[in-house]
Amino acid sequence: MSTDSLHVVCPHCDGVNRVPAQRLGEHPTCGKCQLALFAGKPADLASARFLKHIERSDLPVLVDFWAPWCGPCRTMAPFYEQAAKRLEPHVRVVKVDTEANPDIGARYAIRSIPTLALFRNGREVARQAGAMDANNIVGWVARQMG
Repeated sequence: MSTDSLHVVCPHCDGVNRVPAQRLGEHPTCGKCQLALFAGKPADLASARFLKHIERSDLPVLVDFWAPWCGPCRTMAPFYEQAAKRLEPHVRVVKVDTEANPDIGARYAIRSIPTLALFRNGREVARQAGAMDANNIVGWVARQMG
């Protein structure tokens, strides 16, 4: 991979695409399924898909660990979607239902929800528990990326 290209995992088919960094904002599409690589909303990922996205993407991946029965999670959901529109295409924004995917919650020792975690190169680099609005989510990510 050249230094000006990034691997981007498709939120629809999980195909790994090479995208020139300077073209991220030009609405790139997946070479496999032809759908947009950035939809402006969080991708809902299950176990196998989640690992592919954090391990194969050159973009930072922001994860919302949540559950459908969680009131604060439901309150934060529209703000998280607003944040996704602002963070993409420079950050992949995903969510993981910890009730449907307890293995992921256990693997990352998620003790409370909602919990945001930021991954880079397959490794967790930051974590924040508790609901936030869109401005606080975007600000938190910006501070973590320094």
